[in-house]
Amino acid sequence: MPVAVVTDSTAYLPDEPAGRYGLTVVPLTVVIDGVEGREGIEVTAADLARALHRRRGPISTSRPAPERFAQVYRRLLDAGASGVVSVHLSAELSGTVAAATLAAAEFGDRVSVVDSRSTGMGLGFPALAAGAAAAAGADLTEVRRAALLAIDRTHTYFYVDTLEFLRRGGRINAAEALLGTALSVKPILQVTGGTIAVRDRVRTASRGMARLVDLAVAAAGAAEVDVAVHHLAAPHRAAELIDTLRVRLAGRLRDHHLTEVGAVVGAHAGPGLAGVVVHRRS
Repeated sequence: MPVAVVTDSTAYLPDEPAGRYGLTVVPLTVVIDGVEGREGIEVTAADLARALHRRRGPISTSRPAPERFAQVYRRLLDAGASGVVSVHLSAELSGTVAAATLAAAEFGDRVSVVDSRSTGMGLGFPALAAGAAAAAGADLTEVRRAALLAIDRTHTYFYVDTLEFLRRGGRINAAEALLGTALSVKPILQVTGGTIAVRDRVRTASRGMARLVDLAVAAAGAAEVDVAVHHLAAPHRAAELIDTLRVRLAGRLRDHHLTEVGAVVGAHAGPGLAGVVVHRRS
């Protein structure tokens, strides 16, 4: 059997390519109003949006336990996989990589953990690249290399209506959040080096969408690209982004995906999130 590829629920993968390569997705945990559930299984994006709208009780997220990863790796290897490459959201944003690494130690060199240094399809594109390499018969070292190459070719930008949710979750510093609030500006953020940083500030949501498109086009350069658009409770913004990117990237756009983020990223970004992830094929 080929190398198996594992990722986590914050990749927000489209169903078709994830199924095509047989990726295994390990869910993170979300707690809403004291009730715990697995992202994408017991807790959906709609559940989160309702909870944020009600503004009742704390919302928290947590990594899978190391034993959960160990169970997944053991099952895949016992089923005949020649090895496992496990690709996960940034270690700067979550303890998921640490949990996977602890579990992988039980299996020696048969399991390799990769930090995507991102989330959403910033994680999803490297996981899909690893899956494609595995399906083509690559060995564990080559599958890992495919993921790392995709990481270097992937750029993630997103817009939020407010930095307050990121501040509450400790994903952005209080000074940056306060500055955005004081100036009544809308932030454009970038995932860089595994962390979230303010890239630009705009005055309106419509300018934010236009700036996301400009950044995506600049990241694409002259290369052929795959693009993913994410949103939380903002389908019209996502549709607008996809339509504009089709025009601006005409002749270079190969695959494009539109998915709503789940509860883990949504809890830290808040409703109104719109994001663009660009993966250069070369």
